[in-house]
Amino acid sequence: MVGIREDRNIILGSICGILLLIVCLIYSGIYKEWPESGSRKLTIGVFSDSYWEVQNGYSYRILEDAIRIFEKQNPGIQVDYVSGVLKADYTEWLSEQILSEEAPDLFFVLAEDFNDLAEIGALKDITSLIEKDKTFNSDDFYSSAYKYGRYDKIQYSLPYECAPKLMFVNKSILDKEGIAIPNEEWTWEDFYDICKAVTKDTDGNGVADQFGVVGYTWREAFESNGVKLFNRRGTECRLTGSNVEDALVFLEKISELESEYDVTTHDFDLGNVVFQPMPFSEYRAYKPYPLSIKKYSGFEWECVPMPKGPAGDNISTLDTLLLAMNANTKNTEYAWEFMKMLTCDTHIQSEIFDYSEGVSVLKDVTESDRTLQSLIESSGNTGGLNQEILSNAVENAVVAPRFRNYSQTTAEVEKAVDSIIGGNSNISMEQIIWNREINKYLKANGR
Repeated sequence: MVGIREDRNIILGSICGILLLIVCLIYSGIYKEWPESGSRKLTIGVFSDSYWEVQNGYSYRILEDAIRIFEKQNPGIQVDYVSGVLKADYTEWLSEQILSEEAPDLFFVLAEDFNDLAEIGALKDITSLIEKDKTFNSDDFYSSAYKYGRYDKIQYSLPYECAPKLMFVNKSILDKEGIAIPNEEWTWEDFYDICKAVTKDTDGNGVADQFGVVGYTWREAFESNGVKLFNRRGTECRLTGSNVEDALVFLEKISELESEYDVTTHDFDLGNVVFQPMPFSEYRAYKPYPLSIKKYSGFEWECVPMPKGPAGDNISTLDTLLLAMNANTKNTEYAWEFMKMLTCDTHIQSEIFDYSEGVSVLKDVTESDRTLQSLIESSGNTGGLNQEILSNAVENAVVAPRFRNYSQTTAEVEKAVDSIIGGNSNISMEQIIWNREINKYLKANGR
């Protein structure tokens, strides 16, 4: 009888202990971190078309390949993504999901949305996950792309793919004119001298039909002359600096070369213009397949960095698509592992050169022989593909401003630049006037 009572006491004690543990778990809220019974599901937010706004029949291919590998490596985990949301509607869709507390565990973040999402607390601070993970190495990424996912010195996201802006050069015209391809440290002076030398009437009808540049705007001039036009939060415009004035004077000189003819990108396509700034993604969009277009087949081309101004460097901006984690996800562990697969796995990242128009954010992938071969096959051109220039352009690029109403604000800047260059007033005084107007616009629009 004594033994039976002792066994009974042991059983009762165990039951009480289990019940006490359950109560403690419920009280602490830890149970909320567990996935629902029978539902170990990870959800991903993504848009259906290309980030680079070109025709692409493989919008989900890389994601689906990553899901297949991840689910095989993690039996019992199901990864789902939301399909059918266009990029144009994605910001609104994601905002609604966040407000209704139904946002996916992971979601892609457009560059212009990143600051706002970080400010409202929608993105999970992944700093501790990075620091604890011995398999993660931030040095594997291009530093500029990695910094793209940082806000207030906190890492909120990882880069997925990117595209630098480069200067594309019609080598055929330069060869004909006996002019050497610019080197990687060329200046505004070099740029202007070449543009002036090649702008001419080649068929003798009295009208210029060969030109120096198309598409070189205040953006490229400001970036390459060290201009930081806005503060980080986009609450202040700085249009009055001497480096801005130098850029405006230079733009005026360039525009005067083609004052009698409105040079268009079509002229570049036809092989009549030497220079055109272009995101690398835009060039890659014109692969022979699937668009069946060989856009630049009529001339040889190369790409070089942007020319540098007296106060700047041979750099331009980098556009980057980011991947972030929902601040309220209940699946942090698996979300982090899948986040790494999409951004850190060399096999998955190499597929960007097969199924997208961007550039891998991993140095080893972009600089690999496989990537070079993929670019040659897609473009049919070996001469213009300098991987070192591409890699350096990504690594040394500047992070473009990202704040609400950025595109509308830059439209105001463009209006100001056109007015200053097209007018006869003192440039310094016009800078002050327009700087005041743009700051009024920023204040009126909540920035």
